[in-house]
Amino acid sequence: MTVLCRFALVAVVFVDLMGQGLVFPIINELMMSKSINFLPIGLGDDTRHFFYGLVIGVFFITWFLGAVYIAKLSDSIGRKKAILICLFGALAGYLITILSILLNSFWLLILGRSITGFTAGNQPIAQAAMMDASRSETEKSRNMGFIVAGISTGLMGGPLIGGLLSDKDLLGSMASIQLPFYGASLLVLITIFLVVFFYHDVKKPNKKVLFKPLELFTMLFKLKDKPLVLRLCGVYLSFMTANVTFYIFLTNYLSSRFDIGLLGTSMAMLIMGSTIAFSSLFLIERVLNYWGKRRTIAYISIIMAVFSLLFTISSSIFICYVSIAIFYLGFGVAYPTLLCLFSDSVSEAEQGWSMGITTAGFTLAAGVMSLIGGGLMALNIHLPFYICAAAAIIAVLLMKFTWNTKAVRAVLSD
Repeated sequence: MTVLCRFALVAVVFVDLMGQGLVFPIINELMMSKSINFLPIGLGDDTRHFFYGLVIGVFFITWFLGAVYIAKLSDSIGRKKAILICLFGALAGYLITILSILLNSFWLLILGRSITGFTAGNQPIAQAAMMDASRSETEKSRNMGFIVAGISTGLMGGPLIGGLLSDKDLLGSMASIQLPFYGASLLVLITIFLVVFFYHDVKKPNKKVLFKPLELFTMLFKLKDKPLVLRLCGVYLSFMTANVTFYIFLTNYLSSRFDIGLLGTSMAMLIMGSTIAFSSLFLIERVLNYWGKRRTIAYISIIMAVFSLLFTISSSIFICYVSIAIFYLGFGVAYPTLLCLFSDSVSEAEQGWSMGITTAGFTLAAGVMSLIGGGLMALNIHLPFYICAAAAIIAVLLMKFTWNTKAVRAVLSD
């Protein structure tokens, strides 16, 4: 694999992760700010919270529906074509979002987020492409390191792009709420260029793979024959419910409670991205060697519960930022550990299926919590974070009562 080929795949992962960190603070600003006039100026905060949850929820539900099909499609038409489908979907989503802002159209915004969500499956395809081109375990590890670098820079780059390009104190009259989407569209176009000219499929597509409309439900139904994976799923869903609830509503909460503006909420997303990057790169091995897998997941779930509560009861924006940092330092260690458990619980031939289950679980939890969380924020802005803490504790309880089997202990063995 050439340097430019690797760079193209890293760029794919970068723009995929960049989108979420860039979009969430801007969506929050569009929904909650009465000075932008995207929504009718007389609309109350309770309705605005609901609309925020709806826009975010549509993205994750369409991601849930599209992820398994896009990943399966990459096996039948090739990684390159599937990656390009996702990139053009992202580009279309950004352009429609820009149009929605210019026209003050809520329903165009929903359409843009739906298209972006359905084609948001680029990261696992890029990972598979790196695996295809790896000729040894050493090269595989090195290539996965490049993927982690793309994820890390994407998580940090999105908030920076969103915050800087919309800040009138930095760019003056050039800054606008839609300018970050122009910047993101340009980066997607550059990535399309890199993929078209420098990435070439190594693995020959399997033309015999059938595209079935009910593939998603078939994948989930298979769980009934996998009791070990099913036991892992209970803990995973509770853990991810805690994560996504905190993740989705932290910008909405901060802007509503502290009125910190787009740059302040982008800073919160930057803290999140940088702490995940740091912990996933430098802390995982140390923490696992010290605590082991089971205690790592349990202790970090408790830490996440404690700091989600501290986040929502604190009256200090500084304490809130610290809470975000500690919450995601822990998440950056526990999440990859959970993914490894899923990987170790199935055969080599079922690795794609197990990762599909984790993606489906994450996006489904995010979609559901987005849709109901907006209504909860309308009742009380603290409620989603109480749910976050409760979900993290439930994950610990499920570990205690459902992981006491020989099969689970085998995958937890260090």
